[in-house]
Amino acid sequence: MIGEYNTQREAIILKEYGRNVQKLVNYIRTIPDKEKRTKMATTLIELIKQLAPVVKEAHENPQRMWDDLYIIADFNLDIDNPYTTPDRTILFKKPRKMEYPQNDVRFKHYGKNIERLVVEAIKKEDPQEREEATIYLGKLMKTFYSNWNKETLDDSVIVKDIALLSKGKLTLNLDKVREDNLFEKLYREKKKLRPEGNPRDNRDNRNRGNRPFNKNRHQHRRRDQ
Repeated sequence: MIGEYNTQREAIILKEYGRNVQKLVNYIRTIPDKEKRTKMATTLIELIKQLAPVVKEAHENPQRMWDDLYIIADFNLDIDNPYTTPDRTILFKKPRKMEYPQNDVRFKHYGKNIERLVVEAIKKEDPQEREEATIYLGKLMKTFYSNWNKETLDDSVIVKDIALLSKGKLTLNLDKVREDNLFEKLYREKKKLRPEGNPRDNRDNRNRGNRPFNKNRHQHRRRDQ
């Protein structure tokens, strides 16, 4: 028997289901009894759920699989559909336009979240809490800028940018920022202090009390015994 070439076969309407599903749909269309057609279509749906990878979306939208049966059958399928029978016009519906966020970020090297944190800092009524929030903003902004440009940003620029983002509601004294290194503490807090003395001596002292089991030493003892 000579093999059948794909170019000689009927075109697959929905490739995600495969040719065999399309053949079964065509067979269901030939069944004279409507009740039996409906039963066979239901069985086919259950079979597809087990075999076809497309069924991952079936749990969220189970009607899609029934609509796809009608598409495969060229909308010539008379069964008792558990859902609204689709119309051929669904093939010509354009997908909804994807909406992209239109928020403009004033300083991209800081990111949009910094602007949100500025808004939250402005809401603080206590002067001390507002100042602490502003200082923390400066630390974050310096960190984000260094990650963006791999360079260190001068504190004067950060103080100015905070004032711009907050429309003058968040201000810091630049001399105090520089004198107390307020924006540098974010890095300093990450550093761990080493214990006093020689670190190597400390490691040696720890290892003396936890030496590994020495097999050779015990073997010598057995030989001496």
